[in-house]
Amino acid sequence: MGKGTIIGLVIGFGALILGFILEHGNVLSLFLLSPAVIVIGGTIGALLISFSVADVAKIPKLLGEAMSEPKTSLQTTMDLVLELASKVKREGMLVLEQVTQDENFKAKSDPLLVRGLTLLMDGLDKSVLQEIFDNDMHIFEQLKKQDIAVFEAAGGFSPTLGIIGTVLGLIQVLANMGTPEELAKSIAVAFIATLYGVLFANLIYLPIAAKLKLRLKLQSQEKAMIIDGLLAINDLESPIAIRERLVPYLSFEKRGKAAKAKGDGGEKGE
Repeated sequence: MGKGTIIGLVIGFGALILGFILEHGNVLSLFLLSPAVIVIGGTIGALLISFSVADVAKIPKLLGEAMSEPKTSLQTTMDLVLELASKVKREGMLVLEQVTQDENFKAKSDPLLVRGLTLLMDGLDKSVLQEIFDNDMHIFEQLKKQDIAVFEAAGGFSPTLGIIGTVLGLIQVLANMGTPEELAKSIAVAFIATLYGVLFANLIYLPIAAKLKLRLKLQSQEKAMIIDGLLAINDLESPIAIRERLVPYLSFEKRGKAAKAKGDGGEKGE
């Protein structure tokens, strides 16, 4: 997913520039400062009006997240849950205290898993655990949707700011009707502002929003898997039974691998 984002940006911008070159256009004429200031600056201003400063400040971090490989792995998460289930089955709930105090485990594991294991040791009722986990999931999804909303809003503001830049450029066109050199420059600024607005919206903001939605779906699946695993561990179910609960979360391509792992050594984990 991370590589796809970078490759997509290169292909998208590259195709546009190549097409312009094939039409014998001057590439340097596409790079003008004033349209960029109008579109980018205006979009940032509109975002600051619509969202908090903290939300807008997260944009560089979210861009980096979209361009990196996803950390979520349903197969890895399932294997970890089954390993924990085997330990609890053999040694009881007290073994979780040692697990949750492991700094390396806490650094690499989903925060919901670490928090959930701690709650399991407290001996809370299953219905209470379910309510707590569902609430954590809801809050997580709402925060992620807020991040996505920033990019979706930017995708809406950017073309509009491009049109505003075009209007400003046309004002300059009318002001320089008697000066041919200035007239041509003003026309270029006008059209390039529209180009920037549409380009940024459809090759950066909206695709990044779509990518973050896919990431959220995968992360939500992982957390749902963790919740099901934690509740099953709380009920002291066997690792084999827990595996059967969690396998449906895996993609179709990975189910064969999970089934093979069950045949090779699933019985040993009980």
